[in-house]
Amino acid sequence: QVQLVESGGGPVQAGGSLRLSCVASGRANGMGWFRQVPGKQREFVASISRSGETAYYADSVKGRFTISRDNAQNAVYLQMTNLRPEDTAVYYCAVRNSLYAHTYASGYNYWGQGTQVTVSS
Repeated sequence: QVQLVESGGGPVQAGGSLRLSCVASGRANGMGWFRQVPGKQREFVASISRSGETAYYADSVKGRFTISRDNAQNAVYLQMTNLRPEDTAVYYCAVRNSLYAHTYASGYNYWGQGTQVTVSS
């Protein structure tokens, strides 16, 4: 069982930046970030393979968000820039048993509790 703890969320004005962090309690293979707003399904944001060589992004965040990882720390990060009000959501970190990145929530085995990001206009 891998436990995940996210941090770095909070309020920010449109155009601002935030960096989310997620630390796993053990070895983490493929890792990803998802987000969810009330009444909607959890949405893919970004994912990264264990090697860090492969990363995927949702079209809505390409060019603004960057996912990275530090395997020595069992950590994954999401650097978010040029934030928009529509980025407001609870952001979840996820880990999968596979080494590879994946864009579907069903492909992940472990989830964090989430961290709230609120972007005001």
